[in-house]
Order: sequence, then structure tokens, then C-alpha cells
Amino acid sequence: MMLLENTPKHRLRTIKGVTDMTMPPNHEWTPERVQELTKLWATGLSASEIGRRLGITKNAVVGKVRRLDLAMRRAPAQPKREPNVVTLDRLKANQCSWPEGDPGQDDFRFCGSPAVMGKPYCEKHCAIAYVPPKKKQSANAA
Repeated sequence: MMLLENTPKHRLRTIKGVTDMTMPPNHEWTPERVQELTKLWATGLSASEIGRRLGITKNAVVGKVRRLDLAMRRAPAQPKREPNVVTLDRLKANQCSWPEGDPGQDDFRFCGSPAVMGKPYCEKHCAIAYVPPKKKQSANAA
């Protein structure tokens, strides 16, 4: 193993706690590493993944990206919802929780009409959800 004698002590790092095996830190930004960072950044990889590939931290990647003035990527914007669409995060206890649509689709929602007191559904959906037993119906008809 070669000890780097001309490297200042503050620029050396210890490998796995062994003090006599030192090498330069891998966070130096050589032109080749900057080129690799730029290429990886352009592919859309996360800062964490780029850091793993380059052997540096996510923060080091983000810092260098900012200093290079590369285009910052933002999280994709959430699709705007109509104000009257009742999704799970907007559903209140006094609203009808009758599901409408396929839960796997973007347009899935809840009825949202005022719920019948003590029930999770509005009057219309209670009529569907709570069907009286047939025996009671025939006894009432007689």
C-alpha cells in the first residue's frame, strides 16, 4: 500500500479505521467527476443514487449541482382537483362516504353529500346500502 506523502494530512482519510492506509478523499471534483455528475443528473437519477454511484453524499451532489447551476428538478406537481371533488383527504365525518369510481383511477372520489345522522351515507346511498329484509317487507304489505 502506498502512503501519499505529499498530500496534506487534512486531505487524507482513513479506510475502515486502519490508520496507516490512507488515500485522498473521493469528494474532490475533478473534471471527469464533474462530467460524470452532469451526465447522471441529466438522466434524471435522484441525488441519493448519484451520490451512491460516485461514492459521496446526497448533499455533496446537491451542493455541486447548485454551484454548477444545473437545472434543479422539482417534484412533479400534484394534479389540480376540482374544488367540489371529495377525495379521502377531504372527506369529513358528516359527509357521505359512498365510493364513486375505481379506487385505482385518478378520478376516484366519494359522494360527499350530507350524511344521514348516525349513518356513513346520504339518504340516496342509504336506500341502496340498507335494504330491508324481505320478511319484513311482506309482513308490512299484508
